[in-house]
Amino acid sequence: MNESNTIRRSPRRTRRPALASTRQSRRQNRRTKALQRFIGSCLALVGLLLALSHWPTRSPLPEQSQITSELPPLVMPGGDPYVRALMRTISASESNDASPYTVLYGGQHISDFTEHPDLCIKIVNGPNKGNCTTAAGRYQFLTTTWAEKARLYHPNSTRFLFWETYSFEPQYQDEVVYTWLRDPQAWGVDIPALLRAGEINPVLELLSGTWTSLGYGIEDNQMTGALPEIYQKLLQEELEAERASRHTEARPIMHWSDWNLLSQQLGQESIQGSF
Repeated sequence: MNESNTIRRSPRRTRRPALASTRQSRRQNRRTKALQRFIGSCLALVGLLLALSHWPTRSPLPEQSQITSELPPLVMPGGDPYVRALMRTISASESNDASPYTVLYGGQHISDFTEHPDLCIKIVNGPNKGNCTTAAGRYQFLTTTWAEKARLYHPNSTRFLFWETYSFEPQYQDEVVYTWLRDPQAWGVDIPALLRAGEINPVLELLSGTWTSLGYGIEDNQMTGALPEIYQKLLQEELEAERASRHTEARPIMHWSDWNLLSQQLGQESIQGSF
C-alpha cells in the first residue's frame, strides 16, 4: 500500500512546478495585454484631444463677403514692395473682405488659426457650382494647396508625434505666399523681375491657373477687370512705405527669405570665384 501510494503521488509532485509556471505565464500575459490596452487608450485620448484643439470655430456672419475698396496692408513686415503689392492685388480679387485673413468662401469667418480650417463649403455659383471648396484666408488657400506650399515655404512648423501642422496665423499666410511668389523654380520665371519691368498683365495671366479670378482664369468677379489699376495704386503705397522706413531706420527691413536668397547668391559667387 505504501509503495503504491508513493507511485500515485509522485506524478502530482512533478506537475506542480509546471502548473505554477503556466499560471505565472498567464498572469504575465494578462498584465501585458492590460498594459497594451492602457497605452492604446492613452494614445487615442491624446489624439482626440489634439483633434479637438485644432477644431475651427466660426462666427455667424453673412453668407456673402462684403466687397470693400479698402485693402488692408499685409501683416508680414518688410520684403519686396513689388511682391507685396502683388499679394494685396491677389487678395483684392480672391478674398475682398475687411478681415481677409479670417474669411472663408461665402463670407463666414474663422477665429482659430492653429492650422488650415479645412471646411468644405458648397459653391453657389460659377463653373464649379454644386461642388464644395475649402478655400480660406487672405489668399483663399485650399487645404491641399496649403499643405503642399506650407511644407515648402512655412518658416515654423509644429510637430507632435507623427503629426506636423502649420499655423494659419495671418503672418504665416503672408510668409508662405511671399516666398512662393519669389521662387523662380515654382513658376518658371522670375516674378519680381517681371514686376519691376512693368509686366503686371503677364504675371496675372501666369498666376490665373492658381488664383482663378485674376482675369485669365475661369472665375472672374467684380474686381477682376480693375486688378492692373489696383496693383499700380498698391505699388505706390508699398514704395512710399519702403521709403518712409528708410528714413526712420538705419536700413530697410529685409524679409528672411530675401536674406536666404542673398546668402545663396553670395555662396554661388564665392564658389565660382574659387575656380
